[in-house]
Amino acid sequence: MKRRHFETAATTALREAGVIRTMLEDLDRTVRLLNSDIDAEEERTQVFDISDPLYSMLARTLVERRANVNVTIGALAQRLHAITATIPGASQAA
Repeated sequence: MKRRHFETAATTALREAGVIRTMLEDLDRTVRLLNSDIDAEEERTQVFDISDPLYSMLARTLVERRANVNVTIGALAQRLHAITATIPGASQAA
């Protein structure tokens, strides 16, 4: 006998919101690590201006990665807002 599990739209949305919140926490931690790595590389090279031709290629790459992660965070935050706006009480439950 097969059991079928039917989820309500609210349950699915709450689960998705929880996953997005976890992803946002992980990405926030990633940004903090990137900031730390950028600071360490700038300190090591003593070049702090990204427009300086002597600015570290590693730091430049990390800055670009941080920018990309921040774009992802923004997109996920918008998705989370859209989900929680459609379900009353979703921001507290997930």
